[in-house]
Amino acid sequence: MAGMLQLFLLLCSLFATLSAQDLAGQKPCSDKIKCPINVFFIIDTSESIILQTAPIEILLDNMKVFIPRFLDKLEDAAYLDQVILNWQYGGLHYSDEVIIFSDITTNKQEYKSKLNAVTYIGRGTFTDCALSNMTALIQRQGGDAINFAVVITDGHVTGSPCGGMMHQADRARNAGIKLFSVAASHDVYESGLREIANAPYELFRNSYSLTRADDRTVINDKTIDKIIQVMKHEAYGECYKPSCLEIPGPPGPHGPRGQKGAKGNAGIPGDAGEKGRQGDPGIEGPIGYPGPKGVSGLKGEKGDYGADGRKGAAGAHGRNGTDGHKGKQGRIGAPGCKGDSGNRGSDGYPGSPGDIGLAGDKGQKGDSGRPGRAGPPGPFGEKGNKGPAGNAGAPGPPGLKGGKGGPGGPGPEGEPGRRGDPGNKGAPGTDGTKGDKGDPGPEGLRGLIGEVGLKGAKGDRGGPGPRGAQGNVGVPGRNGSRGDPGDMGERGNPGPQGPKGDRGRPGISYPGRRGESGDKGEKGLPGPPGGRGDFGLKGSPGPNGVKGEPGEPGITGEPGKRGGPGDAGNEGDVGPPGDSGLTECDVMTYVRETCGCCDCEKRCGALDIVFIIDSSESIGYTNFSLEKNFVINVVSRLGSIAKDPKSDTGARVGVVQYSHEGTFEAIQLDDPRIDSLSSFKEAVRRLEWIAGGTWTPSALQFAYNKLIKETRRDKAKVFAVVITDGRHDPRDPDERLQVLCGGDVDVNAIGIGDMFNKPEEDETLTSIACSNKGRVTKMKLFSELVADEFIDNMEEVLCPDPQVVCPDLPCQTELSVAQCTQRPVDLVFLLDGSMRTGEQNFKYAAGFVEEAAQRLSLAKKHDDPSNARVSLVQYGGQDKQSVAFPLAFDLTEVSQAIEKLRYNGSSSVIGPAIIHAINNVLQNTGRPARRYAEPSFVFITDGETGQEGLEEAVTAMRKNNIVSTLVSVGPEDSIDMKVLRQLSMGERAAIFRQADYSKLTENSFMDRFIRWVC
Repeated sequence: MAGMLQLFLLLCSLFATLSAQDLAGQKPCSDKIKCPINVFFIIDTSESIILQTAPIEILLDNMKVFIPRFLDKLEDAAYLDQVILNWQYGGLHYSDEVIIFSDITTNKQEYKSKLNAVTYIGRGTFTDCALSNMTALIQRQGGDAINFAVVITDGHVTGSPCGGMMHQADRARNAGIKLFSVAASHDVYESGLREIANAPYELFRNSYSLTRADDRTVINDKTIDKIIQVMKHEAYGECYKPSCLEIPGPPGPHGPRGQKGAKGNAGIPGDAGEKGRQGDPGIEGPIGYPGPKGVSGLKGEKGDYGADGRKGAAGAHGRNGTDGHKGKQGRIGAPGCKGDSGNRGSDGYPGSPGDIGLAGDKGQKGDSGRPGRAGPPGPFGEKGNKGPAGNAGAPGPPGLKGGKGGPGGPGPEGEPGRRGDPGNKGAPGTDGTKGDKGDPGPEGLRGLIGEVGLKGAKGDRGGPGPRGAQGNVGVPGRNGSRGDPGDMGERGNPGPQGPKGDRGRPGISYPGRRGESGDKGEKGLPGPPGGRGDFGLKGSPGPNGVKGEPGEPGITGEPGKRGGPGDAGNEGDVGPPGDSGLTECDVMTYVRETCGCCDCEKRCGALDIVFIIDSSESIGYTNFSLEKNFVINVVSRLGSIAKDPKSDTGARVGVVQYSHEGTFEAIQLDDPRIDSLSSFKEAVRRLEWIAGGTWTPSALQFAYNKLIKETRRDKAKVFAVVITDGRHDPRDPDERLQVLCGGDVDVNAIGIGDMFNKPEEDETLTSIACSNKGRVTKMKLFSELVADEFIDNMEEVLCPDPQVVCPDLPCQTELSVAQCTQRPVDLVFLLDGSMRTGEQNFKYAAGFVEEAAQRLSLAKKHDDPSNARVSLVQYGGQDKQSVAFPLAFDLTEVSQAIEKLRYNGSSSVIGPAIIHAINNVLQNTGRPARRYAEPSFVFITDGETGQEGLEEAVTAMRKNNIVSTLVSVGPEDSIDMKVLRQLSMGERAAIFRQADYSKLTENSFMDRFIRWVC
C-alpha cells in the first residue's frame, strides 16, 4: 500500500512539471489580440474645390478642421474586450500633381501640423493619380495592418493620365485597401464618388459629407462617427482569430481493435533491379486483328432509265407589283434670259374627210383627190371575165418539223416539195488586212450645264379640215403596196400579160371585204415553188431509240481573218436645228450658282480683334466647346480676313486661351498661316481644353504684350473680347485686370456662370471692362453665347459700319445669291456611324452637320411658315438607329446634342435607317414635319452598305415626297455609285463628292451644299 502511494505522488509531480513547461510557451486565453490599422486621407485641392465657394479656400479650411477632429476620436483601445486597435495615419493632397504631406505615422501632433501647412494647388483634377500614389505608398509600408483610405473630393475629374479613376480604385481594393468617399461640398458628381467607394455603398459612401446639409459652416460629426464605427467593425472581423490553450488530460484506456484499413496508394517506384536471366520460351500468342479493308471493286454497269417523273405542282402566283408614284414637281428654276425667235413649226396633221356635199356644176378637171373612205358593199354583180393571174403570195412562216411517220402506201404524184432545211453554217471567212489607225479628233470644249426647263403642256388636237370638192374619175392608179397575204386560192390559168402600170398611191392599211368564190378555172401551168408552209402540229413521242456511241469532239477551227473595211455610207440627212447657245447672262448665272466667286463681299476696314477665352477646369469641356463656337460664329459674320496679315487694311483675328500660369496658348494676329476664314476656323477647332487653374489677370497681360503691343497696326481699331466666370486665383494680382485699359483697346467683358452654376462676379468683370458697365454682358449659361440674337449684337459692336463691295459683272441686277430663307425645309441628316467611317471621321461628319446648321437660316418656331429646321439620325447595323435630336430650330439644342453624340462602330445598313427616320422624325408626335415644308434627307455615306430593305426604303421616300441629297466621302475606288444613284433617285446633281472627311467644312464645299439644300 505504501508503494502504491509513492508511485502516485511521483506521477503527479511529473505531470505538473510537464504542464508548467507547456503553459510557458503559450498565451493565456485572457490576452487580447493586437490589430494595427492604417488610415490614409486623400484631399482634393484642385480648382473645382478651391474656387467653388466665395471666399475661396473655405472648403480646404473645412478639411483642416474635419481631419483633426477625426483623428481625435481614434484612440488605441480594446474593442469588444477582444482586440486592441492601434491607429496610424498618412495623407496626401492633389490636383494635376500629387503631394504627400505625411507618411504613415502614429504622432498626431506632427500629422496635424503638416496638414495645416498644406496649400492648394488649384489646377486640374487627376483623382486616378492620387489613388495610384496612395496604393504604392501603403504597399511599400508592408506589414499586416488593416488599411483604410478616406477620399475627400467632389467626384469631378478633368483627365485620366494614370489609367482612370475606376481602374485605380479597383487596383487599391485588390491590394486590400478599403475606400471611403466623402463629399467636399454639396455640389458634387455622385457617380464619381461611388466609383471611388467600396461596396456596399451603405457602409463606404452613405452620403458622407464634410459639412452638415442644414449649415454648411458646421463640420458633420455624424460622418466621422459612422466611418470610425465601420472601420472598427471591419478591423475586428479581420483581426479576431482566438487560439486559447487547452491542457491535455491523462491518457484514456485502450480502445477496441479497429477494423482493417483500406488498401494504401501505390508506392513510389523503386530503383531498377539487376538484369535477370533469360526466360523460357513463351506460349502461342492470340489470333491477330482483322486485316485492312480491301480496295474498291470495279464500277457496275449502267442501269436502265427510270420512269418519267410526275408533273410538278403549279408555282404560286407572283405578287402584284406596286404602282409607281407620281414624281413631285421640281424646283422652279431661275428666270432665264429672253431667247431668240423659234423656227417655223412643222405642218399639222391632215384633217378627217368631211360629209358629202351637194353635187356642183361640172367643173374643170381637178387634181387627184385624197382616197375616200370605202363605201358600203354593192349588190352582187354578174360573173365577170377571167381575171389576170394574181401575184404569188408571200411565203408563210416555217412550220414545225414533224415527227418521223410510218411507211405509207404509194400516193398520187404530188406537187413540188417544200423548201429544204437550212444547211450548216459555213466556215468563217479569212481576216482582212488591218486598217490604218485614224487620226485623233480635236478635243471638244466641255459644255455648260443647262437649266432644266418645265415640260410644256400637250397642245390640243386640231379640228377636222373642210371636205374638198369631189374630183372627177381619175386615171387608173398605179399598183398598190403589197397587202396582207390572203387565203391560198386555186391556181387559175395564166392570162395575157398586160402593160405595166404606174406606181399607185399608198393604199389604206386594212383589207377589203372578201369577195364571192369564183367558178373553178382550168388547170394552169405549174407555178413557182411555194414558200415554206406553217409548222405542223407536234407529233406524238416516238419510242426511245438505242443509245448511240458518243461521238468524238470535232477539231476546233481556226478563227477567220478580219474582213476588210466596208464602203463608206451615204451622207445623212440634215438634222433639225439645234438649241440656241448660252448667253453671257446664262454663263454668269451658272458661275455664281456653282462657285460663289461673284458674291458681294463684306468689309469692316482695318480691324484687329483679340478673343481671350477661359480654358480652366471650372469652365468644363462642354462650355469650352461653346466658347470656340462663339468665336467662329462671330468671325464668320465679319466678312473676309486679310490675306496678308502685315497689310495695313483688312481684318485680323487672334485668340488667347488661358488657364493657370505658363499654360497660355495663342493664335497670333500676324500668323502668316491665317490668311482666310477657313484657316482661322481650323486653328480655333484645334484648341484643346487645358482644364487647370484660372489666372485671368496674367492672361490679359499676356494678350496685350504678345498680340496687341507687338503686332499693332497704326490705322487699325483694336477690340478685345474676354469670356470668363469672373473668379480667378488669388495668387494672381488684381492690378493686371485693367492692363487693357490704356485707351487704345475697346474691351468687352462677357461673364457667365461656371459649371457649378455659380453667378459671375460683378467687380472683376467691371474692372476688366475698364469700369464701363455698358461693355459688360452677363449670362447664366454658356449656350447663350451662340444664340443668333447675341451674335447679331456682337457683329454690330465689332463692325458697326460695314462696307459691301460687289464685283462689276454682267447681269448685275441678279448678282446676289438667294439665301436659304422664306422657303420652308425640314432637313434630316442621316450619319453613318459604322466601322467603315471610323471614329475620327465620324467626328468630322458631326462637325459638318453642326456647321451646316449654323449657316442655314433657321425657323423662329416649330410652326414657322418659312425657313429651315434640322434633325440628325445616326445609323449602323440592322437595329442600330438613334435620333440624336428631332427637328429643331435652336442652335443651342443642336450643338449640345452633337456634343453628346457617341460613335457606335457597328455594321452599316441604310434601309432600316430611312424607315426609322420617317417614322420617328417626320412622323414624330411631338415635332412632326410641317405639312407645307419640303422634307429633305441628307445621307453622309460612301455607298458601301447592306442591301436589306433598301428598295422598300426608297419607295417609302417617294411616297413621302422626300428630296434626297448625298454627301459622298472617300476615294473614287471605295464608293458604290450604284447605291448612291439609287438613294438619289436618279438625280446625279444631288451627289456631292469630297475626298476626305476633314475637308467637309471647307468654304467652297459648304457654299455649294447650302445652295443646293436651300
